[in-house]
Amino acid sequence: MQDPIYDPKKTEGAAQAAWQQQDAYRVTERSDKPLGKYYACSMLPYPSGKLHMGHVRNYTINDMLTRHLRMKGYNVLMPMGWDAFGLPAENAALKNGVPPAKWTYENIAYMKKQMQAMGLAIDWSREVATCDASYYKWNQWLFLKMLEKGVAYRKTQVVNWDPVDQTVLANEQVIDGKGWKPA
Repeated sequence: MQDPIYDPKKTEGAAQAAWQQQDAYRVTERSDKPLGKYYACSMLPYPSGKLHMGHVRNYTINDMLTRHLRMKGYNVLMPMGWDAFGLPAENAALKNGVPPAKWTYENIAYMKKQMQAMGLAIDWSREVATCDASYYKWNQWLFLKMLEKGVAYRKTQVVNWDPVDQTVLANEQVIDGKGWKPA
């Protein structure tokens, strides 16, 4: 008897189509779960390029935790989002001669497709992109409230300026008085 041939494209495609059809990873507010709720959020990647093995490692660990907790009876939310507001994505776009919004949203689509191919238990109905006005308007609102209450304030200060990225660096990013990237 010959062993069946494993066809990953066919097998994984069928499994992922079934999960998508069942909406298997959508989380709803449920009170019937015996152990309650659990929020399993990984870092939000910068959509300045493609996923790499570091991303795979990070999201696989969280995926395993999510699946384990679901099997134990927790109602687990594993959302995904994109840390897309700011310099990493914008600088990558400018370096590649592409408008930042086009670059960012194309990378988000590509990276999402990569994550979906991995079969991660992500609730894509909760996806956010920090560069979307419907998201960052709340950051701006919150910051203005903190400003009103004196929790946030303006101050003139000496900073670590990075001429490569044209931005301010944290002290931890400065090595021998310079940013870590070569000029």
